[in-house]
Amino acid sequence: MREELAEQLIHALQQDGRASYNELAARLDAPRNLVSTTVRRLLSTGQLRIVATAAHSAAGHHVLAHAAIRCTPHAHGVIGPLMAREDVPLVSAVTGAHDVVAELRAPDVASLHEVLRSIRAHPEVATTAVTLYHRVVKSAFSTHPSGDGTLDRTDIALFELLRSDGRMSFNDLAARIRLSPTAVRTRIRRMQEAGLLRVSALIPHTPQSGRVKVGVGLSLSGDDAEAVETIVAMPEVEFAAEALGRFDLIATLNSSDPAEIAGRLEDLRALPQVRHMQTWMHVRTHKEDYSEPMAGRSVPPHPTDRTPQ
Repeated sequence: MREELAEQLIHALQQDGRASYNELAARLDAPRNLVSTTVRRLLSTGQLRIVATAAHSAAGHHVLAHAAIRCTPHAHGVIGPLMAREDVPLVSAVTGAHDVVAELRAPDVASLHEVLRSIRAHPEVATTAVTLYHRVVKSAFSTHPSGDGTLDRTDIALFELLRSDGRMSFNDLAARIRLSPTAVRTRIRRMQEAGLLRVSALIPHTPQSGRVKVGVGLSLSGDDAEAVETIVAMPEVEFAAEALGRFDLIATLNSSDPAEIAGRLEDLRALPQVRHMQTWMHVRTHKEDYSEPMAGRSVPPHPTDRTPQ
């Protein structure tokens, strides 16, 4: 029961990392004390991190891609340089046809080409297979601007605090930037509603984490909308993107139960729209950092801001 609740809380916090203990308890129909104890345990043991991420466009990145890298003779020398790059938010050692997978981000296609040229220049990189993300359809760390995209210095300062601790209280945030808790709450809600900010749970993945993480590349038939909807609804699917290149859709499945992952992979194979499926297991995720700085411009103070006396 305890581990089942932990898994449910992880999924809930991936949807809203700032959900209160009361909200989480009501959503999962569980005692509040048990919910708060479990969340604190997950955070204190490093099984979970709550971080803020910005919309890709707010961070200046408009092109996203998946790179599968085959190395020779081994991957160890490649991983370090990839981790050091700010334009590479994900680096993971994998099994299968390739040794490493990475996610890349860039302001435009020309810049992405330069990123790839630099990666391919590494002496231990044998080949790279790149797939462009056409549309991210599910992600705990992706958000799309839908309203006022204007940010000021205070918005960006708030975001920087939430990047390191997404569950920092409104009172602590207010004290750090010298606004009232009400003004802080209003600003965060405004950025969330505008699709500029998302606070979500990050699940660190190592051989000791006890979790199974599998990547999937799918080739789909022409009428794939129903398949995409079905895949997005699977709770084990933490990421999915419609793609251009080797695959029509790329997804990542994550669970503490290997049997659940195996069952979901069989469900995917059984979808009538799936023509081909390729999988790779993440052995160790060396870097997963989607919390990139926001870009913004100064505007007059928000009318609800009040500096504490």
